[in-house]
Amino acid sequence: MAVRNEIGLAIVGCGTIGRIRAILARDYPGIGWLGLCDINAELHQRLKADAQADFSTTDFHELLNRPEVTAVIVATDENNHAAPILAATERGQSLFIEKPIATDARESLKILRAIEASGVDAVMGYTQRFRRRFLAVKERLINSQIGEVHSVVTRAFMNRMVPIATVSRTQNRRHLTPMVVSGTHSLDLSMWLMEGKTPVSVYARSTDPVMSKWGTKDSTFGLFQMDDGTIFSMNICWGLPEVWPGSVYGLEIGIVGTRGVIDIEDTHRDLILATEVPQGGGYVPDGYHAPDRHVDFLTSYPPGDLHMQQLWGPMREETVSWYQRLCMNQPTPHATAQDGHRNLVLTMAMDLSARRGAELRLPVDPEELMGERQ
Repeated sequence: MAVRNEIGLAIVGCGTIGRIRAILARDYPGIGWLGLCDINAELHQRLKADAQADFSTTDFHELLNRPEVTAVIVATDENNHAAPILAATERGQSLFIEKPIATDARESLKILRAIEASGVDAVMGYTQRFRRRFLAVKERLINSQIGEVHSVVTRAFMNRMVPIATVSRTQNRRHLTPMVVSGTHSLDLSMWLMEGKTPVSVYARSTDPVMSKWGTKDSTFGLFQMDDGTIFSMNICWGLPEVWPGSVYGLEIGIVGTRGVIDIEDTHRDLILATEVPQGGGYVPDGYHAPDRHVDFLTSYPPGDLHMQQLWGPMREETVSWYQRLCMNQPTPHATAQDGHRNLVLTMAMDLSARRGAELRLPVDPEELMGERQ
């Protein structure tokens, strides 16, 4: 008989993503208790009613101290992950952490060491791993269908909705860059598909003609050298116009091996809506008002799509899979805390290389990453 553990779930952060995961928790039979926290009382109270939660508060310590809590989702703004993660780790509670693990590389390392020392099960929210097409690609790579991978090219295009919404919520924007906030998803995916390869150097450049007024960059392009000689090109631009039809992400990935190639076109241009009816943005956090659009690449919103007032797609599978991991001890393809720290360091290394205009040897010390101003 399989182990069945009932989950006492705490969600810290009741914005867009916290709301999605809370509604999924409401409908999952293994959730025995649900508590919420957000510094915005209106947000957590509204979600408490919608998710039929048992408890809500503005103080995450009050929430995590509840005896019912066995697992925690940290879904706060990017700059505010560290404190609730460390508090949950001290209490031995399982963790689901929205990326990045932190926006300070030294803080990220401290968190990772605390997680490793405590032995808690901690995973990261890298939703792309749960899309069927990428799982299919991963299986072919595990089975060596294209031989030894030696060249990988990844390109991500995004409109400005995410960066404007992200940086508008804080004045601490130093590390809210295209790579740290959004490129980390395609970098994680690429590193997962290249599992076993370790970067030894990176050379990157950035540009900011449009997004500098919001305190961030438009684009960062980089080239990694791996320990086995593999080269990996990682490029992201999140400065496309807000009316660009992609709700969030458009990806292209090419993976070349000694015996074959996998070419992934994930731009969502195969399903296009054109209408006289104004379309809102897919990513619309509280306080951000996206312009109307009349053309949309359907299915380009990474969490999934709504039907019958339910979210269908990779974030549903990612979240429910984590609940199953906790209830049934099932193995899952979630990113680990170690992956999360590695991803943060690599994205920051790209930013540092771009600022210096020079190749950067890896690994790089977190103090070096944090020691230079933009």
